[in-house]
Amino acid sequence: MDLGEGLRQAIAKLTKSTIIDAKTIREFNKELQKTLLSADVEVSLVVNFTKNIEEKVLKSKPPPGVAPTDYITNSVYEALVKLMGESYDPKLKRQRILLMGLYGSGKTTTAAKLAKFYNDRGMSAALICCDVARPAAYEQLETLAKQANVSFFGIKNEKDAAKIVKQGLDKFKDKQVVICDTSGRNALDSNLIDELKRVANVFKPDESILIVSADTGQVAGRQAREFNKAVNITGVIVTKMDGSGKGGGALSATNAAQSRVLFTTNGEKLANIEPYNSEKFIGSLLGIPDIASLVSSVQEAVKEAQIKPEDMEMDELNLDTFYTQLKAMGKMGPLKNVFGMMGAPDVPKDMVEKGEEKLNKYKVIISSMTTQERQNGKVLHDPSRVSRIAKGSGTTEKDVRELISDFNKMKKMFDTMKNDRSFKKRFAKFMQ
Repeated sequence: MDLGEGLRQAIAKLTKSTIIDAKTIREFNKELQKTLLSADVEVSLVVNFTKNIEEKVLKSKPPPGVAPTDYITNSVYEALVKLMGESYDPKLKRQRILLMGLYGSGKTTTAAKLAKFYNDRGMSAALICCDVARPAAYEQLETLAKQANVSFFGIKNEKDAAKIVKQGLDKFKDKQVVICDTSGRNALDSNLIDELKRVANVFKPDESILIVSADTGQVAGRQAREFNKAVNITGVIVTKMDGSGKGGGALSATNAAQSRVLFTTNGEKLANIEPYNSEKFIGSLLGIPDIASLVSSVQEAVKEAQIKPEDMEMDELNLDTFYTQLKAMGKMGPLKNVFGMMGAPDVPKDMVEKGEEKLNKYKVIISSMTTQERQNGKVLHDPSRVSRIAKGSGTTEKDVRELISDFNKMKKMFDTMKNDRSFKKRFAKFMQ
């Protein structure tokens, strides 16, 4: 069970209680403690966290008109936001960013993600490869730089990282954001510290950022303390937030180490990086819809899929326009993340997996149809067309008929909503 699921279950259990007294609160706190400890949050932080909630709830009364369970839930929300640290608002200005971290933290990929982040916001960005220890680090960052559409510099087989930095800075005098990717090690040793100090002396960074992986849990706090003592870090980027139940532990630990979290990454795509927002993160844990992220994700997916804005406007739903929607959805990442942004993180795993499998199959089937078949579903009543489409897509006739059946149900619902004026007004108000 991950942190979000545990928190949601504890709150759901509380809301079912008929009486909210000291005993109920203590039982609720035990559930919170169990959930936080399983997410690798430090014991001392968990104890203080639940103690503060208990004191606040038992020594104060809910405001008029606020239900006790809502008051407690809000108290938990506020305490979690404080536990996980402040949000970060990146400044779009000329700067030099030095990245450091141990092996396996995702440092090189994060360098490209960060460069793309600033480049997408109108800042000219460049990457310097100063990882002189790891084999193929040069090739990896060079490839990622091309994917991110940013400039790249490195000296293949050169072992003097400071020399690379000096030449890189000379080349990138015109760039607004220059990011330096340094060598990693299995542990922070004297050789790594000396190398980082030499690089920093030449690079003169505005930001010295430590990259830590979410799966390290509370160890992230120890790494932050050690690096800060050695080379004075200005912030932390927590990676792999999508694949670890210890993400909360990593965030709380770095906050406890007085190291500010600047960004988080939650996927393999270069667009999967965002400024850290504690309210948003806690909201996702508690199942609060994140419409802003959903809209942003859709816009990014449409851009990545190279779909024209006018193609997303559906006056009529046919298999052609449906195929466009499927392509955009495929660029939004796992369905689990999409459901999470919609405030439905607890959709059963098997249902999500089956849904993804079905949508992928539907894309293949539609791609095997002719333009006429996509735009006029009536011609699909012809069994010979169904047979040809099945053979062309490598699926069965049953699969093709299932797509047609599901699509017809969807079209019926779409046409109903399109003609429902009251629904249109409610939807417009909701989007505002």
